[in-house]
Amino acid sequence: MTQGHSIPPGWADQEDGEQESDFKPLTREEAQQWRVGQPVFSLWRLVMVQWLVGLAASIVGGLLWQSSSVAWSVLYGAAAVAIPSALMAYGLTSSAMSRVWAAHANAAFAGFLLWEGVKILLAVVMLAAAPWVVSPLNWFGLLAGLVLVLKVYWFGYLIQTRRSNANG
Repeated sequence: MTQGHSIPPGWADQEDGEQESDFKPLTREEAQQWRVGQPVFSLWRLVMVQWLVGLAASIVGGLLWQSSSVAWSVLYGAAAVAIPSALMAYGLTSSAMSRVWAAHANAAFAGFLLWEGVKILLAVVMLAAAPWVVSPLNWFGLLAGLVLVLKVYWFGYLIQTRRSNANG
């Protein structure tokens, strides 16, 4: 026993790693009922919304500032998020590796980490190449497009949690 710490009641008699559990496995019917109540989340829907937000922001930015360089910069900033997201969505849902990894939790997690790394690397490369791809580059427009499309994740999360709260 450590100094100044007491052991919670009921723990003194347990071996390391042993826990009392109130866990009760679901029956097949209970599991199916639970699945029906869970909202379906599509990575491809998220990518589509990212592209729509980026395109809308590009049009609005170009019209407000009456500048095609602002419009192209906003669109490129949005693409620096949406293209890597689309590549990650493909890797996680449609690639041959995703079907192989789906059977093993550790492999699926490793696949997620791999595609997340690819996504980040591609986004950094696209941002570094921005001055050469978009000429003249408007840095404010690029940042605005990038931030707006990144916020789509949060809006998707909020909508998802509201749907699941409404379902029960």
